[in-house]
Amino acid sequence: MKKKVVFLTGAGMSVESGFKTFRGNDGLWENYPVEQVASHEGWEADPTLVNNFYNMMRRKLWNAQPNEGHRLVAELENTFDVSVLTQNVDDLHERAGSSHVIHLHGELTKVCSSRDPYDERYIQQLTPETNDVKPGALAGDGSLLRPFIVFFGESVPMLDAAARKAAEADVFVIIGSSLNVYPAAGLVRYTPAHCPIFLIDPNAVSMGQYSNITHIEKGASEGMRELVKLLKP
Repeated sequence: MKKKVVFLTGAGMSVESGFKTFRGNDGLWENYPVEQVASHEGWEADPTLVNNFYNMMRRKLWNAQPNEGHRLVAELENTFDVSVLTQNVDDLHERAGSSHVIHLHGELTKVCSSRDPYDERYIQQLTPETNDVKPGALAGDGSLLRPFIVFFGESVPMLDAAARKAAEADVFVIIGSSLNVYPAAGLVRYTPAHCPIFLIDPNAVSMGQYSNITHIEKGASEGMRELVKLLKP
């Protein structure tokens, strides 16, 4: 049976692809205040502005490409049972070839009902050809189409599924997400006691109470090259 390697990826995973996925320390997302474009209050105040913002972000995403880090994560499926838990809303893991991806914060390439965002009947997959959501566009239930994104302040429906994956891990790898930022910090607690944990991040990170974490102080691609060597049977 293949060993289970579970990845938790954050914004640092997509930096080398030139795609900024969530806010930095400045509270901005592509120069927009996060509360204006990624909160329920922002959506209620101006749904057209919010949809136009995500139309723009999708156009940026179609032009972005998976980086070597994404590809190396996908290639590990040849040797391991790999799952990816991502805080990112891009589809770069999937485009790199990863088969099992759980999106904690939603998916930029999809839109949904604003009445019930998780009603699968009304979730639509967009493409470069069908990218733009026009003002007033409706979902199948008659509500406004909204981005399939977990806005700030909303619950994270996929968190339980992610926790179950973390609990099965033989190896747990965090890339581009601080141990001080949830859900990363919370999911680490679900890993089995014997499970080695690797953290790939070029910045210094406080390990807190975790003594079984190996910190690879490199970016996603360079760090993944090192990890692949360490995981070789």
